Amino acid sequence: MKSRTVSVFVKCPPSDVYGFVVDPRNLPQWATGLCRSIRPSDDAWVVESPLGEVRLRFVAPNAFGVLDHTVTFASGQEVLNPMRVVPNGDGSEVLFTLFQSDGMSDLQFVEDVAMVERDLRKLKEILEG
Repeated sequence: MKSRTVSVFVKCPPSDVYGFVVDPRNLPQWATGLCRSIRPSDDAWVVESPLGEVRLRFVAPNAFGVLDHTVTFASGQEVLNPMRVVPNGDGSEVLFTLFQSDGMSDLQFVEDVAMVERDLRKLKEILEG
């Protein structure tokens, strides 16, 4: 599959960035391309997205800055979204990898990349205050 990794530098320690992003309740503040609202549900989170309700599961909290998460659509299709927070000097680099899935047009892929870029800029804005 075609892929693209989008990143943004944030002038905050990785532990602060990770601590904010790993809490799904913060998603509506910065990940507006995916999340309008969110609520817990059993082993996942239910997200009201522009595409309707989806389920979101993060990997277990960890000391490595790994924020991978799986989005499950109503159709049952699951999409893995690799995401990391890594040290970069006195701040952090936030990286998000997107994959162009089967059936996704080039235009849809470009739009998804632009959405993630907007969301990461918003995350930066919030964390740098």
